[in-house]
Amino acid sequence: MSAPISWLLASLLFLALAAGGGRVPAPPAHGMLVVANQREHTALLIDPETRQELAKVSVGINGHEVAVSPDSRFAYVPIYGNSGVGKPGTDGTTIDIVDLRERKLAATIDLGKPLRPHRAEFGPDGLLYVTAELAKAVDVIDPATRKVVAEIPTGAIESHMLVISPNGRRAYTANVAAGSVSVLDLKQRTLVTVIPVAKIVQRISISSDGKRVFTHDQDSPRIAVIDTATDKVASWISLPATVYSSSPTEDGRKLLAASPSGKIFVIDLASAKLEESFDIPRALGELLLTPDGKFAFVSCPQAGTIEVLDMPGHKLLQPIKLTQGVDGLAWAPAIP
Repeated sequence: MSAPISWLLASLLFLALAAGGGRVPAPPAHGMLVVANQREHTALLIDPETRQELAKVSVGINGHEVAVSPDSRFAYVPIYGNSGVGKPGTDGTTIDIVDLRERKLAATIDLGKPLRPHRAEFGPDGLLYVTAELAKAVDVIDPATRKVVAEIPTGAIESHMLVISPNGRRAYTANVAAGSVSVLDLKQRTLVTVIPVAKIVQRISISSDGKRVFTHDQDSPRIAVIDTATDKVASWISLPATVYSSSPTEDGRKLLAASPSGKIFVIDLASAKLEESFDIPRALGELLLTPDGKFAFVSCPQAGTIEVLDMPGHKLLQPIKLTQGVDGLAWAPAIP
């Protein structure tokens, strides 16, 4: 090959590489994990198969939780403040919006007053519901206008976490120091009742059929099972250690629960018995099941990892190693 041709090919290759350098990498076809890191004040976009960090987007202080829009275009990170629930610190007033396609901060919703917004969930109606602790309420936000359109009272302090029934008629909040669960009518935007559970509860989950809600006693190693037909605690699941977060499988047969003691518990819901357990770092994190039910992710803020449980294989896989502070988890299907 002559010298001029070699030089030309090398130049073209350099230009092609340079042109591609500014492009945003394509999202993985299998879906993406979105992680709120409250210590770094970031939202992390993670490919769960390659375990690679695709992007890191700075958000406010501190974002504990994250929710992904139904079209997988945006992630919403409520900015809680620089303290834990019930502790003194700054009082967040905003929700940051991350563009998952462009991988940058797209906008910020101003809630208009100090609220310590924490958990965000999209309802089947397309509206965004966000716990507003200082108002003892759940704020209702229209994503199209990015405005608060309503505020639903919870009747309790520290309404920290939230789940919505599959039919979109009810919401349930876990009220930490109140030790209760509030039941909200999302159509009428009213408080239905407050269910006493324990002295202190943490986090909440709901079955795919909407018939059972689960929340976790922080003083005793047990999970409350609430019957949504009666809005009462119907039974308890006893375990070897207290549980911080949980998620039922889509078929309703199992309940996965993460314990601060450093365990993932797999519970058979028909018998309410512990079926198997797995060792993970001690953590107060979140548990997320993929939509196909094949993998469970548990965030471990102190260790800076996302633990990965292969559900069909009944085994832990290599963790996703990130940085300390990883907390809230959300799943984004492949972005077009």
